[in-house]
Amino acid sequence: MVFCLFFVFVLSSCSAKAQRADIDLAEIACVQQNQPCQLIEHIGYTVCYNSQWHIPNWVAYELTDTETKGVVPRKGNDFFTNDPSVTGDFITHSDYSGSGYDRGHMAPAGDMKWSTQAMAESFYMSNMCPQDHNLNDGDWKILEERIRKWASQCGSIYIVCGPIVSEYPQTVGRKKIVVPEGFFKVLLKQTTKGTETIGFVFQNNGGHKPLSSYVMTVDEIEAITNIDFFQILPDEVEDVVEGTYNLSVWGL
Repeated sequence: MVFCLFFVFVLSSCSAKAQRADIDLAEIACVQQNQPCQLIEHIGYTVCYNSQWHIPNWVAYELTDTETKGVVPRKGNDFFTNDPSVTGDFITHSDYSGSGYDRGHMAPAGDMKWSTQAMAESFYMSNMCPQDHNLNDGDWKILEERIRKWASQCGSIYIVCGPIVSEYPQTVGRKKIVVPEGFFKVLLKQTTKGTETIGFVFQNNGGHKPLSSYVMTVDEIEAITNIDFFQILPDEVEDVVEGTYNLSVWGL
């Protein structure tokens, strides 16, 4: 079995998720059959949760121009909570205590200010990975802020992000939460010239570099993660956009 998520792919922004009607389906992410994946759909994002790793395989969502203008305040650290939709053993706030790692959001709280519910659900532990603080509060955060700017400029962006896990990963806590060796983000947007994609890969450590230094093609990130992105784009489009990127289109 291959686990996939399909989004309704719209070329213009909407003020609410429920207002989307048109029309093409774009496949966002598929994991391989040997990877546990519990698909959980929240109001602001969908997570493919790995119950063996106790972290997501990936988290995917669309960010629209309207959503970047949300005013719901960010919750504090006390709002991290277990995801009630996770079946079986679940992770709580305290499972990260003393680990030395941040509870690193995959779908960031800053992208969920358009809805009180979306904000609260962004603090579910199923949306978290053990993340180096200097990355979480550094270049990872800088990319999150840049994505909000891009979404505002172009109307909407599709985002898929998640961990890169080594063959023999470090774990933390009594429940042996897997610590990623790195993280990825892949982005898709529409421009007047067509579909554009770009990918980013970060090591799970500190340091500061230009965002352009983290850039990879979607094809390269697929090879690293064994996740298939945007599979049902037309082949002639997918082959081109996943194998290339244009830094100037993204202002990098």
